[in-house]
Amino acid sequence: MTQDTLVLDGSRKGYPLAAAPCSPDQIGAQGWNLHRGDLPYPIAVLDAEALEHNLRWMQAFAQSRGIVFAPHGKTTMSPQIFRRQLDAGAWGLTFATVWQASVGIRAGARRVIIANQVVADADFDGLAALLDAHADLRVWFLVDSAAQVERIEHWAQRRDRQTPLDCLLEIGVSGQRTGCRTGQQALALAQRIHDSSALRLGGIECYEGGLATCDLHGDQAAVTAFLDAVRDITQDCDRAGLFQDEAIILSAGGSAVFDVVAPALRAAVSKPLRGVLRSGCYIAHDHGFYAGFLRHIKTRTGLDDSLRPALSVWAMVQSVPEPGLALLGCGKRDISFDLSLPQPIRLAPCGASADQPAPQGWSVTALNDHHAYLRFDPAGPTPAVGDRVALGISHPCTTFDKWSWMPLLSSQGDVVGAITIEF
Repeated sequence: MTQDTLVLDGSRKGYPLAAAPCSPDQIGAQGWNLHRGDLPYPIAVLDAEALEHNLRWMQAFAQSRGIVFAPHGKTTMSPQIFRRQLDAGAWGLTFATVWQASVGIRAGARRVIIANQVVADADFDGLAALLDAHADLRVWFLVDSAAQVERIEHWAQRRDRQTPLDCLLEIGVSGQRTGCRTGQQALALAQRIHDSSALRLGGIECYEGGLATCDLHGDQAAVTAFLDAVRDITQDCDRAGLFQDEAIILSAGGSAVFDVVAPALRAAVSKPLRGVLRSGCYIAHDHGFYAGFLRHIKTRTGLDDSLRPALSVWAMVQSVPEPGLALLGCGKRDISFDLSLPQPIRLAPCGASADQPAPQGWSVTALNDHHAYLRFDPAGPTPAVGDRVALGISHPCTTFDKWSWMPLLSSQGDVVGAITIEF
């Protein structure tokens, strides 16, 4: 089934069981409204205006810094969002696996970075099939060891693959994720890749996010020092003539500290340099983890109107069993909790046709599979059974993967569109 023939129906969580099936592009014509009770609870929703703002704002940010943008698709895994990112000017898309990349390629991406090591034969077979099916497709994946190079060479020999695969050399941080730990190790591996007929070295990649701890000045110092070292390695590889493409890619993540990353994606080299920013969470932003980082970015840069939270999960108060405690019908199956618990941000009292800010002091203190524990001061505003509460999240990636579709809402709660999600 293609995206053009995809039909949404009651087999998908969050879709009204009593509603007739329809395609995603027909959702906006159904006349549904969140506050009128047309959608079941819990329901994950996207603010259509904030989503569009974030999409265009980050694209403009990258362009204004003289770099290109390849947003990380693993955040949403939504073909509709991928197409919008590409239409807005994204140079390409980033993914974590070959399978994820196939979703982006079906959505129209023709430049793809797999920001991860590829090591399995089935994944190399899949990558080769994708490349053979699309003559205009370029895919770069990460390499960080001679052992990985040997696996690729053995696969290419067994498959009689004559065309080299594109790769980027990954630079890592000691004690953290993948990547070469030293400049000496990186230069030796770059030479090994250069000498291999199975690979073509296109540039250098790194992920700086593990160094960022939401410290205003500490993040800038730690990430800048790391990216300076990455730039030095890039220049060393260039002087040794190890890059094998017309342009050199220099790429970093940039979701948490994109203001520090962007200027570091430049280096004096002998070929054209393509700085590639790979921010992913920007598209939905959040109300917690990344919101904290954004406050520091604004302080460092003076930016005013930047990213806006676009994703929330609405849940209904289903029980108030004792003073100070209400249970919402939303849990770990519905909303992210890996970085911090969700927080109440909006309230639509039972029967109300509009929402308002959630009362101060309301908080979610625990989640079960399908329940959220909402704590409140019994002497203050008290939730009632049938009230609806919007929960803001930290880390949008782990909310998107709990849903197979999401409605897009206007500021009045009207459903104006939909996206589908493929995890």
